[in-house]
Amino acid sequence: MRISVVLDCRDPQALVAFWSAAMGYRPAASLTDFEVLVPAEGEPVGPVLILQRVDEPRSGKNRMHIDVHPPLELGVPALVERLEALGGSRVGEPVTELLDEIGVWWQLMRDPEGNELDIVADPGHPAP
Repeated sequence: MRISVVLDCRDPQALVAFWSAAMGYRPAASLTDFEVLVPAEGEPVGPVLILQRVDEPRSGKNRMHIDVHPPLELGVPALVERLEALGGSRVGEPVTELLDEIGVWWQLMRDPEGNELDIVADPGHPAP
Protein backbone atom coordinates (compact mmCIF):
# COMPACT_ATOMS: atom_id res chain seq x y z
CA MET A 1 0.00 0.00 0.00
CA ARG A 2 1.21 3.52 -0.76
CA ILE A 3 0.11 6.81 0.78
CA SER A 4 0.25 10.27 -0.75
CA VAL A 5 -0.49 13.45 1.17
CA VAL A 6 -2.18 16.16 -0.88
CA LEU A 7 -1.95 19.78 0.22
CA ASP A 8 -4.31 22.30 -1.40
CA CYS A 9 -2.65 25.61 -2.23
CA ARG A 10 -3.02 28.61 -4.51
CA ASP A 11 0.49 28.44 -6.02
CA PRO A 12 2.09 24.98 -5.85
CA GLN A 13 5.33 26.06 -7.55
CA ALA A 14 5.89 28.79 -4.98
CA LEU A 15 5.71 26.23 -2.14
CA VAL A 16 8.15 23.67 -3.58
CA ALA A 17 11.24 25.17 -1.89
CA PHE A 18 9.48 25.52 1.48
CA TRP A 19 8.09 21.98 1.63
CA SER A 20 11.26 20.43 0.18
CA ALA A 21 13.28 22.05 2.98
CA ALA A 22 10.68 21.24 5.64
CA MET A 23 10.51 17.55 4.84
CA GLY A 24 13.89 16.68 3.33
CA TYR A 25 12.13 16.02 0.02
CA ARG A 26 12.99 16.74 -3.60
CA PRO A 27 10.81 17.66 -6.57
CA ALA A 28 9.84 14.59 -8.59
CA ALA A 29 7.29 15.92 -11.09
CA SER A 30 5.77 19.21 -12.16
CA LEU A 31 2.36 19.10 -13.81
CA THR A 32 -0.06 21.87 -14.74
CA ASP A 33 -1.81 22.02 -11.36
CA PHE A 34 0.43 19.79 -9.26
CA GLU A 35 3.94 19.65 -7.85
CA VAL A 36 5.05 16.23 -6.63
CA LEU A 37 7.70 15.86 -3.92
CA VAL A 38 9.37 12.66 -2.73
CA PRO A 39 11.95 11.86 -0.03
CA ALA A 40 15.45 12.97 -1.03
CA GLU A 41 18.26 10.44 -1.36
CA GLY A 42 19.34 9.28 2.09
CA GLU A 43 16.14 10.43 3.81
CA PRO A 44 13.75 7.94 5.45
CA VAL A 45 10.97 6.53 3.30
CA GLY A 46 7.82 8.63 3.53
CA PRO A 47 4.63 9.42 1.67
CA VAL A 48 4.61 11.35 -1.57
CA LEU A 49 3.61 15.00 -1.01
CA ILE A 50 1.47 16.51 -3.73
CA LEU A 51 0.95 20.27 -3.81
CA GLN A 52 -2.36 20.75 -5.61
CA ARG A 53 -3.54 24.05 -7.10
CA VAL A 54 -6.99 25.13 -5.93
CA ASP A 55 -8.79 28.41 -6.64
CA GLU A 56 -9.98 29.21 -3.14
CA PRO A 57 -7.65 30.44 -0.37
CA ARG A 58 -7.21 28.50 2.85
CA SER A 59 -10.03 29.17 5.30
CA GLY A 60 -10.26 28.14 8.93
CA LYS A 61 -8.08 25.71 10.82
CA ASN A 62 -6.48 22.77 9.04
CA ARG A 63 -8.27 19.53 9.91
CA MET A 64 -5.03 17.64 9.31
CA HIS A 65 -1.43 18.80 9.40
CA ILE A 66 2.07 17.44 8.90
CA ASP A 67 4.48 16.84 11.78
CA VAL A 68 8.13 17.12 10.72
CA HIS A 69 10.70 15.43 12.99
CA PRO A 70 14.14 16.87 12.17
CA PRO A 71 17.20 14.81 13.04
CA LEU A 72 19.06 15.77 16.20
CA GLU A 73 22.04 17.08 14.23
CA LEU A 74 19.77 19.63 12.48
CA GLY A 75 17.52 20.46 15.41
CA VAL A 76 14.24 22.31 15.62
CA PRO A 77 15.63 25.87 15.92
CA ALA A 78 17.76 25.52 12.77
CA LEU A 79 14.90 24.05 10.72
CA VAL A 80 12.48 26.73 11.97
CA GLU A 81 14.95 29.45 10.95
CA ARG A 82 15.44 27.84 7.52
CA LEU A 83 11.68 27.71 6.97
CA GLU A 84 11.23 31.32 8.09
CA ALA A 85 13.83 32.33 5.49
CA LEU A 86 11.63 30.56 2.90
CA GLY A 87 8.50 32.51 3.91
CA GLY A 88 7.18 30.37 6.77
CA SER A 89 6.15 31.83 10.11
CA ARG A 90 6.11 30.66 13.72
CA VAL A 91 2.77 30.54 15.50
CA GLY A 92 3.21 31.36 19.17
CA GLU A 93 5.83 29.96 21.50
CA PRO A 94 7.07 26.35 21.49
CA VAL A 95 4.47 23.89 22.81
CA THR A 96 5.96 22.07 25.81
CA GLU A 97 2.91 20.36 27.34
CA LEU A 98 4.42 16.88 26.72
CA LEU A 99 8.04 17.74 27.48
CA ASP A 100 8.07 16.45 31.08
CA GLU A 101 5.85 13.45 30.34
CA ILE A 102 7.46 12.03 27.18
CA GLY A 103 10.31 14.41 26.32
CA VAL A 104 8.65 15.88 23.21
CA TRP A 105 7.99 19.51 22.29
CA TRP A 106 7.15 21.29 19.03
CA GLN A 107 6.91 24.59 17.25
CA LEU A 108 3.71 25.29 15.32
CA MET A 109 4.40 27.01 11.99
CA ARG A 110 2.60 28.12 8.86
CA ASP A 111 3.87 27.81 5.32
CA PRO A 112 3.79 30.92 3.08
CA GLU A 113 0.08 30.28 2.30
CA GLY A 114 -0.92 29.69 5.92
CA ASN A 115 -1.01 25.87 5.96
CA GLU A 116 -0.05 24.60 9.40
CA LEU A 117 2.73 22.18 10.32
CA ASP A 118 4.56 21.23 13.49
CA ILE A 119 8.34 20.98 13.77
CA VAL A 120 8.71 18.31 16.46
CA ALA A 121 11.63 17.81 18.83
CA ASP A 122 11.74 14.13 19.74
CA PRO A 123 13.34 12.93 22.98
CA GLY A 124 17.03 13.83 23.01
CA HIS A 125 16.59 17.26 21.47
CA PRO A 126 17.41 20.15 23.79
CA ALA A 127 14.45 21.85 25.45
CA PRO A 128 13.45 25.20 23.92
